[in-house]
Amino acid sequence: MDIQSLFNLDGRIALVTGGSRGIGKMFVEGLLSAGAARVYISARKIEQMQATIDEMNAQFGADKVIGISADLSQMDGIMALVGELKARESHLDILINNAGAAWGQPYLEFTEAGWHRTMDLNVKTPFFLTQKLHDLLVEGGKQGRPAKVIHVSSIDGQRINPWETYAYQASKAGVIQLTRRMAARLIQDNIVVTSIAPGAFPSEMNKAAKDAPDASAAGIPAGRIGVAEDMAAAAIYLCSRAGDYVVGDTITVDGGVVNALLPNHFADPAGKG
Repeated sequence: MDIQSLFNLDGRIALVTGGSRGIGKMFVEGLLSAGAARVYISARKIEQMQATIDEMNAQFGADKVIGISADLSQMDGIMALVGELKARESHLDILINNAGAAWGQPYLEFTEAGWHRTMDLNVKTPFFLTQKLHDLLVEGGKQGRPAKVIHVSSIDGQRINPWETYAYQASKAGVIQLTRRMAARLIQDNIVVTSIAPGAFPSEMNKAAKDAPDASAAGIPAGRIGVAEDMAAAAIYLCSRAGDYVVGDTITVDGGVVNALLPNHFADPAGKG
């Protein structure tokens, strides 16, 4: 058994939406470190995207990361990204649907605008972007290995959090079920669909983990927040040969919050009651 070949991504072509910062950027670095040939990233903020492109290309080599500006909350933005990618590539090996939005408001004040933006970007976009890239993924699956699609869900789709993020929690639970349903269909075309449910990782969406990591770590059984290697490792596993037989599942990467957090853990981070 060749362990090196189990986990390498040599020659793969990937697209990571929302790949310019936070968890998306962790995915990009992980894919490149594992040998991906090219990683496309999409983002709305061009300057921020360019900074990530420059950083990654300086580390891994010129033209390893290619940016495409797109607002994926709208169908025309999805189609623009698809058109640009199809103009550049004949197949796609990896698609990581990472772009997302969160919205928090008190129950009696929660707006339709917040509901629609969150649901559209978190649930509609992964489905339709994958659908519109289906032919490229089919071609990727003909390269002697299955193509891979990863939806980024959240532990907030697996348990209740303390905040009034109604649409966000509903959307992420929906992504987990959407992953299972899409996996059942796409495996017929040699495309493996899975999901990663992150816990506390530093990002613009999770400012608590970014700005106060020690305080965030107090509520995590592992005693720390997530780092880039944790997220990269999960993606490499699922995208490589190692993850070929994992179909429709959600991998929880959270330091034990969902599965190992005792009822009194928040009251006493040491878990002593």
